[in-house]
Amino acid sequence: MNEKILSFLGLARRAGRLSLGFDPAVDAMIHGRSRLLLLCNDLSERSRSKILKIVERTKTETISLNISMNEVGMAIGKTSGIISVDDEGFAKKLVMLCNDMTGGN
Repeated sequence: MNEKILSFLGLARRAGRLSLGFDPAVDAMIHGRSRLLLLCNDLSERSRSKILKIVERTKTETISLNISMNEVGMAIGKTSGIISVDDEGFAKKLVMLCNDMTGGN
């Protein structure tokens, strides 16, 4: 199932609908462009803590992936542990794929 998520992230990247990295993701959240925030499983605790404080303030939906930064890098061409999905359609599809992976609804 990770392959489907990674493939879809690649599509979103090519469509220009992702903000990759801490600063671009924070900018997207603060300016209301971010529809979903994805965090890789090997993101440092310091970065995770800092971004989650901003998530609390902006109320951005967040999913912790069971995917590494290297896997993301191979799929989208840039290694990043923090990914903001800046499009409602892409965000909904990624939530659905993540729920399918975890067995959630």
